[in-house]
Amino acid sequence: MIFSRASSAPRWTGIFLLLSTLFALFGPAVMVKHENFKTCDQSGFCKRNRAFADTVASTSSWTSPYTLDPASLKFKDGQLSGTILKSLKDGEEKVQLPLTITFLESGVARVTLDEEKRRKGDIVLRGDSKARKERYNEAGNWALVGGLETAQGAVLSEKVEEGYTKVYYGLGRLQEAIIRHSPFGIEFKRGGETQIRFNERGLLNMEHWRQKVEKPVEEKKEGEEEKKEEAETENKEEEKGEDESTWWDESFGGNTDTKPRGPEAVALDISFPGYEHVFGIPEHATRLSLKTTRGGEGSYNEPYRLYNADVFEYEMDSPMTLYGSIPFMQAHKKGSTVGVFWMNAAETWVDIIKSKSSANPLSLGIGGHTDTKTHWISESGLLDVFVFLGPTPQDLTRQYGELTGYTAMPQSFAIAYHQCRWNYVTDEDVKDVDRKFDKFKIPYDVIWLDIEYTHEKKYFTWDPLTFVNPQKMHKHLEKRDRKLVAIIDPHIKNTDNYPVVDELKKKGLAVKNKEGNDYEGWCWPGSSYWIDCFNPASITWWKSLFKYDSFKGTGPNTFIWNDMNEPSVFNGPETTMPKDNLHFGNWEHRDVHNLNGMTFHNATYEAMLERKKGEIRRPFVLTRSFYSGSQRIGAMWTGDNLAEWSHLEASIPMVLNQGISGFPFAGADVGGFFGNPSKELLTRWYQAGIYYPFFRGHAHIDTRRREPYIPGSPYIEIITQALRLRYQLLPAWYTAFHEAATTGAPIVRPNFYVHPGDEKGFAVDDQLYIGSTGLLAKPVTSEGKESVDVYIADDQPYFDYFDYTTYQGAGHHTVPAALEKIPLVMQGGHVIPRRDRPRRSSGLMKFDPFTLIVVLDKDGNAEGSIYLDDGETFDYKQGAYIHRRFSFSAQYKSLSSSSLNTKGAKTDSYAKTMSKVRVEKVIIVNAPKEWKDKKHVVVSEEGAKESARRKKVEFKYHEAQGKKAAWAVVRDPKVGIGRGWKVDFS
Repeated sequence: MIFSRASSAPRWTGIFLLLSTLFALFGPAVMVKHENFKTCDQSGFCKRNRAFADTVASTSSWTSPYTLDPASLKFKDGQLSGTILKSLKDGEEKVQLPLTITFLESGVARVTLDEEKRRKGDIVLRGDSKARKERYNEAGNWALVGGLETAQGAVLSEKVEEGYTKVYYGLGRLQEAIIRHSPFGIEFKRGGETQIRFNERGLLNMEHWRQKVEKPVEEKKEGEEEKKEEAETENKEEEKGEDESTWWDESFGGNTDTKPRGPEAVALDISFPGYEHVFGIPEHATRLSLKTTRGGEGSYNEPYRLYNADVFEYEMDSPMTLYGSIPFMQAHKKGSTVGVFWMNAAETWVDIIKSKSSANPLSLGIGGHTDTKTHWISESGLLDVFVFLGPTPQDLTRQYGELTGYTAMPQSFAIAYHQCRWNYVTDEDVKDVDRKFDKFKIPYDVIWLDIEYTHEKKYFTWDPLTFVNPQKMHKHLEKRDRKLVAIIDPHIKNTDNYPVVDELKKKGLAVKNKEGNDYEGWCWPGSSYWIDCFNPASITWWKSLFKYDSFKGTGPNTFIWNDMNEPSVFNGPETTMPKDNLHFGNWEHRDVHNLNGMTFHNATYEAMLERKKGEIRRPFVLTRSFYSGSQRIGAMWTGDNLAEWSHLEASIPMVLNQGISGFPFAGADVGGFFGNPSKELLTRWYQAGIYYPFFRGHAHIDTRRREPYIPGSPYIEIITQALRLRYQLLPAWYTAFHEAATTGAPIVRPNFYVHPGDEKGFAVDDQLYIGSTGLLAKPVTSEGKESVDVYIADDQPYFDYFDYTTYQGAGHHTVPAALEKIPLVMQGGHVIPRRDRPRRSSGLMKFDPFTLIVVLDKDGNAEGSIYLDDGETFDYKQGAYIHRRFSFSAQYKSLSSSSLNTKGAKTDSYAKTMSKVRVEKVIIVNAPKEWKDKKHVVVSEEGAKESARRKKVEFKYHEAQGKKAAWAVVRDPKVGIGRGWKVDFS
C-alpha cells in the first residue's frame, strides 16, 4: 500500500521528516523510483564478487585458492566432513573453512561451508558492537521442517582416485558426488551423467574475517604527502586489487550501514550442463524461464536480486527485487529436472549465463547443447546448499516440500473470491457492499479491511467514528457464511495511551538498533517500533493480542492480513530496516532480512490458532513478504501492481513460478492495485483471476470503486459468469489444494511440469493447468482480443469446457475468446468434479450435490479424483475426509468410484454427515457412437438396500455436431459421493 494519511507525530521535526520521506518516496503515482533501490554496483559485496568473476574469466591461468585437505576427510553415517583451506599470500596462514556434505535419505545432498574463526568467536568486532560473531546459522530453524534423515545407504567409492573423493547415494546408489580436492569443486551425477557442478568456474569466494586496524587521521604537514598516502592505504587487503571501499561501512540514500564484522560475503558458481531453461528464485516480475543477466539482446544487465523490499508500482520484465524471496532454482531439459536450494536469508544476487555449443560435424547428427551457469552471491551467513537430482519436476517439488513443508490446507472459504479495497470506510459501507453482491447475485466469501478501520493507525483497535459496531458487522456477514479479513502490520505506533506499544517496550520485544536500544522508524502510523518475531517471547505476547477479549469486536469469522512485513520502513535504507539493527540473539538484520516477513507471518498464524481455548480452526493469514517455508502458513500475493495490461500478463508467469517454487497459494490483485482499469481490462482480469489459487480483487485508496456490480451491463454479467465458474469448480480446486498439501505439487502448473518431455513448450508461461484435472486455461491478457492461441503439447483430444469443441494435435490452436468467452479446454482422460448450483458463498454449498465431467481420451478412458473435508477444522488429520478415485474404463465400459481414504478416528462420523450428499449428474464428453440409441444405464452402489443395488437410470446421448464432440448425460444416478459405486454403460 502507498500514500498514507499518517498520524501526527509528537515532534515537529518528526512530522517534517515523515512528510519529507513520504513526498520523496511516495509522491504522486509514478513508476518505481530506481534511485531508491540498489543496483549490483551499489551493493558492495555484489560488486566485489561480480568483479572477481570478471577477473577470473579474463585470466587464463586462474586457479581457485580453495583446496580440500584430504587428511581432514571423515565419512560416517551418510555424512562427509573435512576442511577447506583458503590460500592467501605465500607464507601467510591459510583460512580454515569447515565443510560438511550430508547425503539425505530422500536422495538430496546438502553442502555446508563455515568459517572456523567466526564459528569459534575468535574474531574482534569493531567498536562496541553487540552483534554475534558467528556466521548466521539458524535459517534452517525457520525454513526446514523435515526430510533431513541421513542416507545410511550412502557409501564411499571403493576405488581410490588421487585428488578426488566419490560418494554413491540415492535410490539404487545411482547418484554420485565427486569431490575434487584441488581446487575444490563438486560434480553431481545421476545415472553416470553430470547434472550439476559446484565451483566449475572457480568463483567460490568466502570473504574471511580480517581485523581492521583503526588509524588516527594525522594532521597534514608540509612535505609529508607521501607519508599520508601510505597511511591511507595501510589497511589494504591481501587480495591484490580488491575494492575495500565497502568493507567496513557503506552508504546509500543518506543512510550508512556499519559493518562490525567486516566483509563476510559468500559466493559460489553453480553450473547446469546441458540445461537451457532454469526456473524459480521468485519473486520477480519476469518470465517463467529465467533470462541471462550479463547483457546482450533480450537479456538483463543486472543479476536477479533477492532482498525483500516494498517496491510499489514495480516495473515489468525486470530482475529487480520484490516483496519476497525463495532461493530455489530448478533446471529442466527433456528427460530431466534438477535444482538447488540456496538456504541463505541475507541479501542475495544471482547471475545467469547461458552458453551454447554447436553441433560437431563428426557427431553423426547429434546437435549442440546449452549450458546454464549461475553465480550466487550472499552478503553474509553460511554457504548452505541443497542439491536435487530429480529426475522429474514432481520429484523436485516433493523433495523441496519434504524439507520446507507443503502448503497449508486452507479453509474452504479461502480459495473462493475475496473482495477488498483500501478502504471500506465504515461498518455500514461493508454491509452495503455485502448487500449489493446479493442484489446482483454475485458470489463472494470474504470482505477485507485495510488500515483505515483502525483508530489512528493503532492495530487491535477500531475507529470509534467509522466502525461503530464491528460485532454487528460480523454477525451481518455470518448470515451468508461470509468472513472478514482485517490488516495487522508489524509496525506498532509509538504514541501515548496505547497499551500495545507500552507492553512492547516494557517487555523488550522490539527490534533493536545497533546500540541495543529499541529501533524507531516511520511507517503508516508515523513513529513506530517493530515487533521482533525471532524472539519466542514476542510470539507468546503476540498470541495474546488476538484473543477475542483482547481484540474486541472480532469473532470466529475474522481473519488476518499481514502487509508491510519486509519490513517496510519509510525512512529506512531502500525503504526497509537498517542492516546493522539487532534481532533476538544479537543477530544483525543483514543476516535475517529475507526471513523477517516469515517470522511475523508465523507469529500471526500461531496467534490465530489460539484465539479461544478449544476453538481450533485452520488459520487464514495472507502475507506480502515471504521466504522458503512460508507456504506452511498461508497465502501470498504479488503486491502493488498496476491497472495495466502488462501487469495482468505478468501475473500468470509470476503465479506459476510461485507454484513450482513451493508456495502455490498465490495470487495477484485483480484489476490492478494502482490506477483505474478500463471495463474491458477489469473484465479480462476477473476472467484470469479465477485461475489464481488466491483470488482477490483489490484497489488503491485513490481509485474509483470497482466492485463487480459497478461497471454496468454487459460487464456485470460477464464478470459474474467468471466468478460462478470459479465457484462451480471449487471441488476441483480444493482437490488440487489437497494434492499440493500432500505432495508439494503446484496448484496451477506450467506446460513443462505437465509435459516434461515437450521441448517446444518449456518456456510457455501464458497458460496453465489446474491441478491434475486436465483443465487448461489461457487467459486473455491483451486489449481487443477476440481469440487466443492455446498451445497443446500432446496428441490427446482437448475439448472446450462450455461447448465441447474439439482441438487435437500438438501445436497452437486458435480458440474463440470474445469478451464474454472464457478460454478453457479439457484434456481427454480426466474426470472433473464440480458443483453446479449457484450460491452466494462457498459455505452455503457445503452439502450441495456434485456433477462429474468425464472427458474421454483418444482410447476412451478417463480418471480423476475428489477430496472433501469439513473445510474448517483439522479433523481431516484424524480421517475426517472423503477421498475418491473415479475411473472410466473403455474395456469394461463403466465408470466407478473407489476409496483413497486412510481410516482414522473420525472417518465414520464425517462420512455420516456427508451421507446424503450425492452425485446428481454425470456428463461424458467424447461419448462413443455406439451409445447413440442407449436410453438407460445400470447403476450399482455399495451399502444400498437390496432393491436399489442395481437400478436403471435415465441416459441421454447428444450427437457430435461439426467440431463439437458427442456427449451424454446420466441424470441423477443418486449415488453417494463418499461411497463405492459403478455406472455400467455396456
